[in-house]
Amino acid sequence: MDLKQKPRLEKFYEYVLQFRDVRAVGLLLFLVVVLLISWSGVKVIDTNYGLQKDISRLEQETQVLQLTNTNMKLENNYFQTNQYLEISARQNFGLAAPGETVLNVPQQVALAHTVDLPDTEQDEVKKTAAKQPAYQRNFQAWMNFLLHRGTTDDPQD
Repeated sequence: MDLKQKPRLEKFYEYVLQFRDVRAVGLLLFLVVVLLISWSGVKVIDTNYGLQKDISRLEQETQVLQLTNTNMKLENNYFQTNQYLEISARQNFGLAAPGETVLNVPQQVALAHTVDLPDTEQDEVKKTAAKQPAYQRNFQAWMNFLLHRGTTDDPQD
């Protein structure tokens, strides 16, 4: 054990003896100061970045709240107009303007004469599915199966 430790101790002593030279000590102190200054600079930059993120987030929230406030003011102004009062009276109380006649049509009669509009969202899904390559449709079918999603784009359904 002593034989293995002896060369290590000699190297350590040589290393320690280097610190007798003022230049080596000065260089070491200079490196320590540079590292400390660099570290504090990095911390300042990181802090500034976090503060800038917070400021931008708060500015965005302020803008959203200002827009919401403006919308509420406009809505309140609209609620005070005669146009709103007239529409509200027609919808809520079944009232009519002078000279108008109110017709009450039963819901079953009104719905019997409506036309079903095609669902454009499902048509768009089918069009995009038709444009996809076969491997992509296959992958999407597996994902739908594994995630228990209902398949609406299958022609068999």
